Amino acid sequence: MGLSHLAIDSNGRKIENPRFLKRAQQNLKRKQKALSRCQKGSANRAKARLLVAKAHERVANARHDFQHKLSRQIVDDNQAVIVETLKVKNMMKNARLAKHIGDASWYALTTKLDYKAKEQGKHLVKIAPWFASSKTCHVCQHKRDAMPLNVRSWECPACHTQHDRDINAALNIKHQGIVKLKAEGLSVSAHGGLRKSGTSPAAA
Repeated sequence: MGLSHLAIDSNGRKIENPRFLKRAQQNLKRKQKALSRCQKGSANRAKARLLVAKAHERVANARHDFQHKLSRQIVDDNQAVIVETLKVKNMMKNARLAKHIGDASWYALTTKLDYKAKEQGKHLVKIAPWFASSKTCHVCQHKRDAMPLNVRSWECPACHTQHDRDINAALNIKHQGIVKLKAEGLSVSAHGGLRKSGTSPAAA
């Protein structure tokens, strides 16, 4: 998951971040300015406050609608969904990024993926935040010591594979998720389906 792209999958598909709050910023700013000019306790202030609340509600509704459609597509198209777990609370301490992180609402998307997967008897696997998905080569597993956020592509010094940072991370997250699924007694077939060891195909 990211800010430029809301989600990046292991097939290399990058889903643009709609940035609903940013798109509505001018309208919200205008309505909040009108609210601040109204006299406290007046009927006009109450009306202006309602307009601000409705503008925020439209942003939230647009975000929820987008995430519902995206999570439905992801769950319908896959036998299992593997996601990274981000330390959102810690990331929100960055004043420069906090508003953008809140607008992306990664936690809400993961929640929707989780219950939609459960409804279909499918699997959602969460990868721990300490897993170094970005700076580990998915080909040879060489791990770099550090990788600043501004590095979007890199070459593995061990096997010389060129990596897109986000796609490489998605592939590592997928591989780690498969390891966890196998540990739970599920084996991954060649076509990507899941089988319970020693039983018929899992309902996934």
